Amino acid sequence: MKAMITRRWKMGLVRFACGAMMLAGAVLITGAPRAYASDDCQRRLIHADHELDRAIEKHGYNSRQADHWRHELHEAREWCWQHSHRRWDEHERRWHDQHDWDDHDHDHDRH
Repeated sequence: MKAMITRRWKMGLVRFACGAMMLAGAVLITGAPRAYASDDCQRRLIHADHELDRAIEKHGYNSRQADHWRHELHEAREWCWQHSHRRWDEHERRWHDQHDWDDHDHDHDRH
């Protein structure tokens, strides 16, 4: 009788451990795309923001290069909002969780 109880207990423990591992794996798998989207979002925004600043400095505020990078920054912000519902602000060096960006935010520094 005692051997049967011990066997049931061991099988219950094995089932619990397998279930816990499957649950942990599912949590990790579903959490990974959001983490990747956030990293990719931040990388895209930093790149576009720096390139816009550089284009304005090198070619002028109304240059075609600055217009190109303004467009790229806008697209990166939209991509971030669609994929992670937040965006990185390189000038403030923080995440925003509101759809509150200003496509003319670089205007304030230049005029």
